[in-house]
Amino acid sequence: MTVRTNAIGLSAAKAVEISAELNELLSNYAVFYQNVRGFHWNIRGDKFFELHGKFEELYTDLQTKIDEIAERILTLGGTPNHSFSIYLETSAVKPAENIKDFKRAIQRILSAFTTILLLQRELLELSAKDADQGTNTLMSEYVRQQEKLVWMYSAYLG
Repeated sequence: MTVRTNAIGLSAAKAVEISAELNELLSNYAVFYQNVRGFHWNIRGDKFFELHGKFEELYTDLQTKIDEIAERILTLGGTPNHSFSIYLETSAVKPAENIKDFKRAIQRILSAFTTILLLQRELLELSAKDADQGTNTLMSEYVRQQEKLVWMYSAYLG
């Protein structure tokens, strides 16, 4: 029995499965990104100056990751979702509206990281099992970076 491979030598069927999981992750990142943009715009109070900049750093990083995830889906031979209606349907991270309080904003950030970290760990297992080093390396790096951010945002809350 011959296994059909895609252009990068991975099992075509496994690449479809990984692409579907990456699209779910992409949806969560897109909603998370928009939430953080809103926090950046709407934050009020004595923490404004420090958090306005921190939220900009975070959404800029999320924007980069969104692009990398979409490009990984394309590399695997899939098509990245690009409709906000699909993002809203498939994302476990839900939209946050009109949050001005820094503690609520950071709690939502931490909750989104929990969701995203769980999805990325699932992708780590799946990509390791399917010998997809490209996806595995990407997810491993994201997890490492985000675990540190979770610690830092948690410490900020006290």
